[in-house]
Amino acid sequence: MAKSPRILMISVFHPELVRGGAQQTAYELFLGAREAGLDATFLASVEPNIDQALFKPGAIVTGFDGRPNEYLFLSDSFEHTWYRNLNKRAIEWFATFLRDLKPDIIHFHHFMTIGLDLFLVARKVLPEAKLVLTLHEFLGICKADGHMIRRSDRTLCQRASPVRCHQCFPDIGPEMFQLREDWVKQAFSVFDAFIAPTDFVRRRYVDWGLPAEKLHVVTNAQRDYAKSDPRVPYARHDGRSGPPNRFGFYGQLIDIKGLGVVMDALDLYAETYDEPISLDINGTNLHYASPAFRERFEAFMAGAKALEPKIKVTYNGGYSMSDLPTRMSRIDWVIVPSIWWEIFALVLSEAYMFGKPPLVSNIGGVGERVHHEVDGLLFDVGDPVSLMETIHRCVTEEGLHARLAEGSPGVPPVRTVVDAHCEVYGIDALPEVLSAAS
Repeated sequence: MAKSPRILMISVFHPELVRGGAQQTAYELFLGAREAGLDATFLASVEPNIDQALFKPGAIVTGFDGRPNEYLFLSDSFEHTWYRNLNKRAIEWFATFLRDLKPDIIHFHHFMTIGLDLFLVARKVLPEAKLVLTLHEFLGICKADGHMIRRSDRTLCQRASPVRCHQCFPDIGPEMFQLREDWVKQAFSVFDAFIAPTDFVRRRYVDWGLPAEKLHVVTNAQRDYAKSDPRVPYARHDGRSGPPNRFGFYGQLIDIKGLGVVMDALDLYAETYDEPISLDINGTNLHYASPAFRERFEAFMAGAKALEPKIKVTYNGGYSMSDLPTRMSRIDWVIVPSIWWEIFALVLSEAYMFGKPPLVSNIGGVGERVHHEVDGLLFDVGDPVSLMETIHRCVTEEGLHARLAEGSPGVPPVRTVVDAHCEVYGIDALPEVLSAAS
């Protein structure tokens, strides 16, 4: 029987320690690869501010919760200016881990908390291994947290350049941004292939200078929790009396996710329309938001009672993937109001799997994934009036919800996504196929 190639997947964080789309989809891909019979290992970074108790004297790479093939990379010295790992011992441990595991394919899903220098280490230690990087964000291009939002006026940035980046960071000279770009591109040069979850992301990175022939568009992996959970019959608008007037927000409570646009839209709705609606807010990480956004959110929630009975707002807090059926059963529509160049938006996959039509900013990767009037509705990014009018249409237009829910594309089987990754890896057949042929 032919030997299955060994695959190492390296993620920023573990989704059970820190919620986030990049780590969730990386982990879903790992689980799907294991289920397909592939020899896959998962290594996830963790920082002391996430869980200090995980850090032990002398340890850098440890097992995770007794799970086979799952490890943590204890990152305590990541430097955010040049995205380097300053802990020499951590680099040595990482190199030793690679030598011991001997993966044929090393698939990085980020460099934050890991280090661009570890890309170079991987190439040096295992020169014959195939190196792949999934581009989950624009941090390689943009120092402003990879969001490509102009810090001077909060407008969307179309492209990076030394002078334009200097305008966002006046205390850093243009020549330093040229050095930054050179350093990132040097680190990226070791990769055999890049994966972009949407064509929008691929185009941006091609324009930035990555080789077009190395960039592949492969959707993110996402298990269909609607099909696998027995509570799914309650997760749709099946015969419920009354209009489809229940809206939900799912995601991180940070500025770029656009919840501020929703709050402004609801304030306007209360002044303009009479049809009652509700909003469920699901998410965490408010501590990562700007002070202005935290103050706005706390003031909105404190005054939410004043919007009743016309608008009922409920904050449900954070959620795990197993909570999705219950959370989705409470709403009819999912609002995705991102105000940055959203890469993929895992919440779109979640909305589609439960047949909850999304209302989405007409921007970036999310604008590409939603087909207006077919499986969801687009509204003008950052415009609370546009969102308000879209919400009112959802409540009052007869048959709209049923038509859009029927048009939901769902999510591709994880196995299909694994197969697509295998094409990029250069794996011609999965283990069970190899076994049958031997």
